[in-house]
Amino acid sequence: MGQDLSGLGVKELQTLENQLEISLRCIRTKKDQLLIDEIHELNRKGSLVHQENMELYKKLNLIRQENVELYNKLSETEAATEVRRDSRTPYNFAVIEDANVPVHLELNSPQQQNDSEHAAHPKLG
Repeated sequence: MGQDLSGLGVKELQTLENQLEISLRCIRTKKDQLLIDEIHELNRKGSLVHQENMELYKKLNLIRQENVELYNKLSETEAATEVRRDSRTPYNFAVIEDANVPVHLELNSPQQQNDSEHAAHPKLG
């Protein structure tokens, strides 16, 4: 570029220079507009990624909270099971829970003993 300029006069060189400057301005304007459009698009995508990140953060916190609640329930259940297994009735029977066997409990009122002999010595038989 520029090798064929030797035969041109001053006026022709000025005209060529003006055309080059106008073309260069158009090129720079187009480049600037493309960069601005790209920046806007990247900002839009960044906003979407940020929004998605916030939603995932909320979900993560919800899952963590649920895990804590489940862990607490499990700990309470295990603690209650341990208390039941370790507790003794007044008659020294261990209360052991078997998950596969149904448990049927009935409440009976204690029998009153009128006879002093029965109160001192229970009948075995």
